[in-house]
This record gives sequence, C-alpha cells and structure tokens, in this order.
Amino acid sequence: MSLTFAVWNVLLNNFVIEMADFSGREIGILQSLREVPGFLAFTAIYLLLFIREQVFAYVFLAVMCIGITITGWFPSVWGLYATTMVMSIGFHYFETVNQSLTLQWIDKDKSAHFMGRALAVKGLGSLLAYSLVWLLMDQLGVSYNTVYMTFGLVGLVIVVLAWMAFPVFKQEHEQRKSLVVRKEYWLFYALTMLSGARRQIFVVFAGFMMVEKFGYSVGQISLLFIVNYAFNMLFAGSIGRWIGRVGERTALTVEYVGLIAVFAGYAMVETAEMAAALYVIDHLFFAMAIAIKTYFQKIADPKDIASTAGVSFTINHIAAVVIPVLLGFVWLQSHAAVFWVGVVFACGSLVLARLIPAKPERLVYVQ
Repeated sequence: MSLTFAVWNVLLNNFVIEMADFSGREIGILQSLREVPGFLAFTAIYLLLFIREQVFAYVFLAVMCIGITITGWFPSVWGLYATTMVMSIGFHYFETVNQSLTLQWIDKDKSAHFMGRALAVKGLGSLLAYSLVWLLMDQLGVSYNTVYMTFGLVGLVIVVLAWMAFPVFKQEHEQRKSLVVRKEYWLFYALTMLSGARRQIFVVFAGFMMVEKFGYSVGQISLLFIVNYAFNMLFAGSIGRWIGRVGERTALTVEYVGLIAVFAGYAMVETAEMAAALYVIDHLFFAMAIAIKTYFQKIADPKDIASTAGVSFTINHIAAVVIPVLLGFVWLQSHAAVFWVGVVFACGSLVLARLIPAKPERLVYVQ
C-alpha cells in the first residue's frame, strides 16, 4: 500500500498543476472526491457478509493499484477526478479492514508498539518509492505516465504474490455483520472526526503550498517526502512504545499542543526552508494518532471492531469530504486563513484528549 500510494501522493500536486492547470479550487474538489469512498467506508460491513476480511483487503488493494496505473493516461480535470475515485475506493476499503484486522489480531498490550513498527515498515516502502521517483523523474527524465504505470503494475504483482503466499489467518472473535454505533464510544468518534479534519489540511494544503507558493519541483518534493518517511522509519516504533508507556491521554496531548504550533507556523511562514521544516514536524506527529486506535481497542467489545472500523472511517471522512472543497475557495483569498482553521481544529482535539481516562478500560453498555 505505502509503496504504490506514495507515488500517487508525491506526484499529485506537480502533475495536476503542470498537466491539468489546477488551482486551489480544482485541487480542493479533487481531494473532496477522493474522500467520498472513505465517507462510505461503513458499507464495507455489508460486503463482509459475502467475503472474508483478509480476501477483502487483497481485492481492494488491487483496485487501488489499478487506479494508480491508469492515472497518467488521463491528464485532465475530469480524467483526474475519475482515476482518483478508482484509486480511492481501493485505498479506503483496504484501510478499513487493515485497521480492523490489526486490532483483532494484535494483543492490547502490544498493539501500540506493533502499530509503530507497522508505520516504520510503511515508512520504508514510502522511502523506497520517493527515492525511485526522484531518480526516475529528476535525474533520468522519465514521464509521469511511465512512473504511474510502473509502480501501479508492480503493486498489482505484489498483491497477487501476497494472496498466494500467506495463509488464511484465524479470527478469534466472530465480527458483527451490521452497523454498530454506541453512545459509549462518543469520545472515540469525536477524536476521529477532528483527526480527519486536521489530516485534510496537512494532506491537501500543506503540500500544495510547497508547490504553488514556494515553487518546489517533483524532485524537491520527493526529497522532502524522503526525509519525512526516513523519520517515520527511524522513530515510529519508538513512538509506539512511548504511547504504550505514557498512555493515550498524554500522547494525544503532546500531539495536539505540537499541532497548534505547527499550524500557526504554516499560517505565518515566508521561507521555503521553514515551510519544509514545519512539514517534516507535522508529518512526525501523525505517528501519535496511533493512540486514538489503541484507546478504542481498550474500551470496545472485541466483536464490534470490524463494524466500528467502518463507522469510524466514515466519521473521519465527514470532515474530509467537506473541508477540502470549502477551504479550497478560502485558499484563493488567503492561504493563512486555511491554517488558522487548522489551529482551531487542533485546539478542539486537545480539549477532547484531556477527557480520556488515564487508564482506559472496556466500557459497560446496554446491549
């Protein structure tokens, strides 16, 4: 997932500006469309009536790879909207069951460390992708289309090999095959929604600022992403262990205080170097979001995990569907205003994080 999605992600802003003449309006619409499948992730629970979660993951990972493979063939506004939707359906449905299976298969006392290690492995895949993109495009002059096709097809081959190589893993708890929304999970839902809002400002507008305001090339963006994922690879495992040691409340408090400072920095930054530093720091804070998932794992009924993974993905993407297109129009008037909105979201998240118990335990609720 990380090897292929990293290529789509690192090329996006340069590709849409150079090949399709995007402005903040078009990139906002594209990113809102990209999040629609995430908003509909709750429908995954109905597909799981007919297909095992593990097979489901393979199928939609393959769909994502197909969407990336065909992206370079359609360098227009509507073409990019269409190929992005294909890629996004695969990405979001895969990520829904990825989260669900991780929480089901990994013991609670090991999950934070495991998720940190998984982030480090993702960082390695992304690091490899960004390095190859830099080599192919910045040094060898390979076209966008060739890069998209190469990585998409390689990803497809890896999915098929993984499907053939790995056994079917046992699920200890039979998952409920219906939507489960419980009022007892309200704090998890609220943290998830604000996390989705904050993530969109980083994913959509921080990277777009690098290209539009500071003129970063594909090669420079690739190098910036390489630094990001090198940090992830080196420190994500340690961050996971640290979360397991200090607890979710402390970890999320540190994250959101840091994000308030980062978003304020984005709003005022005037140099490319400082913007790059903020971007790297911002990305490092992503690893601390593990704490939201481990908090849910500790309070939830184990049979709710698959269903709630879909519901939480939908909640995460309520903001994700709306924010890019709305803030895309704000962007046309003021770049800084977009990031001040991010400060507000981070402040809201900080207030909620302080409501997490010091030692979360499984909640008792009425069936």
